[in-house]
Amino acid sequence: MAGQHLKDLIAAYGRRDDLQFRRAVQAIIQEEEAKKHTTLARDLTRLLTVNSSSVSFNEAPVLPEPPLDRDSSTPLASISMPNRRLNEQVLRPDISHLLQEFVEEVGRWPELDTAGLPRRNRILLYGPPGCGKTSSVEALATELGRPLITARVDGLMSSYLGETASNLRKLFEYASSGAYVLLLDEFDSLGKLRDDPSDHGELRRVVNAVLQQIDAYDGPSIIVAATNHPSVLDPALWRRFDVVAELPLPETLELQSILFRILRGRTDLFDIDSTAQDLVGLPHAAAEFAAYSAIRRSVLARNNHVSSAQLKAAIHETTQRRWV
Repeated sequence: MAGQHLKDLIAAYGRRDDLQFRRAVQAIIQEEEAKKHTTLARDLTRLLTVNSSSVSFNEAPVLPEPPLDRDSSTPLASISMPNRRLNEQVLRPDISHLLQEFVEEVGRWPELDTAGLPRRNRILLYGPPGCGKTSSVEALATELGRPLITARVDGLMSSYLGETASNLRKLFEYASSGAYVLLLDEFDSLGKLRDDPSDHGELRRVVNAVLQQIDAYDGPSIIVAATNHPSVLDPALWRRFDVVAELPLPETLELQSILFRILRGRTDLFDIDSTAQDLVGLPHAAAEFAAYSAIRRSVLARNNHVSSAQLKAAIHETTQRRWV
């Protein structure tokens, strides 16, 4: 830790200067990242966020409140500190490797800066609903030790002409104020094809505003867009992202992994293997639903062991509802 950063930290504490205190801590975090002390840097970031009351001398939150829509006063985003891990996600091996590699790369940004290479900080995830896009973003935030900012579409989309573009600008300015992971979920609602015949001009303005904000963004946060409907995205958006990954429907082995993780020790392995075959074509969320449904049946029957009949009933319940 550089002596000057330590002096700044102590001076800020003495003056009860909350802003200067946070800046000094952020400088230490950046220094530790440059030394490749990624675990320490991540832990410091989490401590700075989670223990906001202990470092906030003026009783103000460490993280500023998200901006509001001017008309409805609806927050444009929500903030959370997720606790998922990438190694807990059941993803295709290539996707898991891609995300792990990205985490490692962010920790070595100072080296890339020195080499004159641009930072990759924009990710687009697409695929059917329930296939792990949101949970993967939460895991990404956890691994990076960063707060997760989830954009609220109901707040961003304003009925007033031009206000949606203003909201987008405020959201990206907010993301630029610190090192976060910003999730633009349901991205198709913001980046829909501009040749939609039902559009009367506002949609084009929104997409243009999204393009402008993504192009101009050079802050410390990671921007992640996620969509269930990649076919309706405007073609100009795809090349704006540094990493583009599809999270498809799980294959049999992935379904088995999900069931085993939840049902381990509660039922026979043979039942898990055969059950996975019955879920082929359904998303990850369906396998989780089936597993928890089976356990619920066993608990209500006052039995810790999930029987074949209970698992079969849970599978039937799962396959009878719509998932994608």
